[in-house]
Amino acid sequence: MDAITLLKTDHEKVSGIFEKLEETTERAEKTREELFTKLKQELDVHAHIEEKIFYPVLKKSEETRDITMEGIQEHHVVKVLLGELDAMGVGSETWTAKLKVLKENVEHHVEEEEGDMFKKAREVLSKEQLEELGALMEQEKQQQKALNASA
Repeated sequence: MDAITLLKTDHEKVSGIFEKLEETTERAEKTREELFTKLKQELDVHAHIEEKIFYPVLKKSEETRDITMEGIQEHHVVKVLLGELDAMGVGSETWTAKLKVLKENVEHHVEEEEGDMFKKAREVLSKEQLEELGALMEQEKQQQKALNASA
């Protein structure tokens, strides 16, 4: 699977988790906690493979450097929001509001990646490079998930 297809698949998975979370109420704490844990793990691993493997390659090219730097900063905002949500009780209105802000940030990030970054990436990277990056990213994802499972 090439890098872009892998990342788009992650985006769809995260979107599905957000949809399920939005359907919950403040009273469904156990469900919220389980879904949020899953969401946080998916976003953490996704950001990790982008920052460790995909973004460094894109930063080398002038055509993709600026959007890559912006992506890194968007990851930072998402990580801050995830940390704040993780430290709060899932049963509060504030948690619900902050989750909405997180979702909006993630959606914006996905739009920019899928609308602009990936298009430019296809211009600066060959199909072979994208396949190679995809394989590396898949391997790193499995390692990260194994680490998370053992933690």
